Amino acid sequence: MPADYEKRLVSVIIPVYNGERFLERALKSVFEQDYQPLEVLVIDDGSTDATARIARSRPEVRYFYQPNQGHAAAKNTGIEKSRGEFLAFLDADDYWAPPKLRLQVGFLESNPTVGYVLSCMEVILEPGAEIPRGFKPELLQKASPAFLPSALAVRRTTLRAVGLFDPAFRIGNDTDWFFRAQDLGIQRAVLPDTLLFKSLHGGNDTYQVEKMSKDMLRSIRASIQRKRREGAKQA
Repeated sequence: MPADYEKRLVSVIIPVYNGERFLERALKSVFEQDYQPLEVLVIDDGSTDATARIARSRPEVRYFYQPNQGHAAAKNTGIEKSRGEFLAFLDADDYWAPPKLRLQVGFLESNPTVGYVLSCMEVILEPGAEIPRGFKPELLQKASPAFLPSALAVRRTTLRAVGLFDPAFRIGNDTDWFFRAQDLGIQRAVLPDTLLFKSLHGGNDTYQVEKMSKDMLRSIRASIQRKRREGAKQA
């Protein structure tokens, strides 16, 4: 094993709940990455469909089952079980372009002060699915920056600094995490490349507009409170 194996290892964490419809596509996109070394962890958050069979059909996958606890808890389990110095997340209903990990890890290696890197995404409306309420139709016609876990590659040191995803945010735990990173002054970058393909299929959290809005407001309030506390300390 090369001496720098652990330093360059990317842990790909796929949280999934009843994802039999899309999981194989997501896994295929991971194993078609033109980057090595990587490990792939599928965190099954209490699925009752064929998710386990699909994940276990690939011997390269490290499969973990847990009772249903939500998306944040599944990602956190993956973080705790993973070994890489870099981590990337992929929702089971999304998929990647082949150079995603190579470009993002390469950027992080060349820019040591950057804590995490995102990419642009293309949104795919699956056959039979309706456009979510409040969703901008123009996002189906052009690539746009993606502030989503599926677009993220992050250093383990950054995760240690920011902390795990907060399960109290059932939907907006990623938004909360990005706010916490921002409040700590963690540098980020967004690559112009379209490296993520985001599926809209009717069952996404994107369709839960009210819950998403509530979690967004909670994230903003929590960020304001953190800044006030920090300001009080420095006063």
